[in-house]
Amino acid sequence: METLFVPNENDIKRWVKEAIKECLEDLKETNKTDTGNNEPFISRSDIAGILDISLVTLTDWMKRGLPFHKQRGRVYFIRSEVVEYIKTRKIGPYKFSRRFSAIE
Repeated sequence: METLFVPNENDIKRWVKEAIKECLEDLKETNKTDTGNNEPFISRSDIAGILDISLVTLTDWMKRGLPFHKQRGRVYFIRSEVVEYIKTRKIGPYKFSRRFSAIE
């Protein structure tokens, strides 16, 4: 017959504190190993202006894999990531549904 261990409140508190402490230490280590990529975030409208595209086209490119970052419900870009993505990947032609095939 197996013995069942039921943790008490102090055990749970201690485990949570240890887990948080480990996470914070890991976060400090990753910040130390960061190579200094301290580029500022660029808003959607600013990056669309830089690329000379509309916000609708930008959203389409995001769906196709354009790298972006979300913070507090807002979307931001890092210029070097966007430039690298555009250089390495060819953004393909627009795809229209069947009813718009005459436009193509």
